[in-house]
Amino acid sequence: MSTELTVIALSGSLRAASTNTAVLRAAIELAPEGLSIALHDYADVPLYNADHDGGPGVARLRAAVAAADGVLIATPEYNHGIPGPLKNAIDWASRPAYASPFRDKPTGIVSAAASFVGGARAQHHLKTVLLGMGTPVFPWPELLVGAAHTKVSDGVLTDETSRGFLKAYLDGFAAWVARTRLPTPS
Repeated sequence: MSTELTVIALSGSLRAASTNTAVLRAAIELAPEGLSIALHDYADVPLYNADHDGGPGVARLRAAVAAADGVLIATPEYNHGIPGPLKNAIDWASRPAYASPFRDKPTGIVSAAASFVGGARAQHHLKTVLLGMGTPVFPWPELLVGAAHTKVSDGVLTDETSRGFLKAYLDGFAAWVARTRLPTPS
């Protein structure tokens, strides 16, 4: 890659020992040359209420999405869907409708879950949400870390097979972001 691509990473889990955050930390470590990934903490984003502007947490989230070349989201699966805090943050960042910082922003989805399906249903749910906002979603390869609790130790993704799949995912994702991002206005 000739220019540095910047990607912000959002973890769908706010837990300190989150397996999804561990996957994102591994992504930062395994990112190919020319791809810079930064974890964005959105814990200060309030519950969505269209009567308010959301405050500084929302402003920081929107600015981070707008400034990045792409977004990488790691989501657990809660009751066959995405977690409420992640959906809430996306709802705030999706405003104004169809002109939000997520519009046309290349976005990748990965997941880690205790189940053997690794968050597949949550990924499908998140794809539906993102596509409804005009956000292109990286199509292939997909990354699902099943039985994640056996593959993460002390906040580190230790499973070499999962790390290898993540590396392949990031190589493809970086090339796709480089091809699909919108040119910067002059």
